[in-house]
Amino acid sequence: MAEVSSSAVLAAPAASVWRLLEDFGCIERWWPSDGPVQIEHVDVTGAGIGMIRHIRNRGAAQPVSERLDLLDPATHTIVLSIVGDRPPGITAYVAEGHVVPLDAGHCRIDYRALVTTQSGREEAVRKSLLKTWALMFRGLEQAASRPA
Repeated sequence: MAEVSSSAVLAAPAASVWRLLEDFGCIERWWPSDGPVQIEHVDVTGAGIGMIRHIRNRGAAQPVSERLDLLDPATHTIVLSIVGDRPPGITAYVAEGHVVPLDAGHCRIDYRALVTTQSGREEAVRKSLLKTWALMFRGLEQAASRPA
């Protein structure tokens, strides 16, 4: 098992970023539409803790199904797991994200995952996760900094 982590300072208020993350089923609203991973649509099963968003990415044979495991507004913490069929190379995945206020217009997002992979796929999976998270951070920043 490996831990992968990344942080980014976003030019957006923490409360705005958190509102986007806690609306778990609505990732399409803020995910960048111009990156290498493009969401075609999302199907949601259930509501609240335990709900699953089935993300169907352009060109992917199967959806990525993420289950919401924890949502703590007091600490701005989200935990999710990939369930069912996982992306190539990944055998288990659980991620934790924190939104940390820095000042009125900036926050930091700290993201980490515990991941197990198929043998020999560790580095490729790590690089893929970091690229995907960079897209996520960009989309959150862009959407959270838009006027309401």
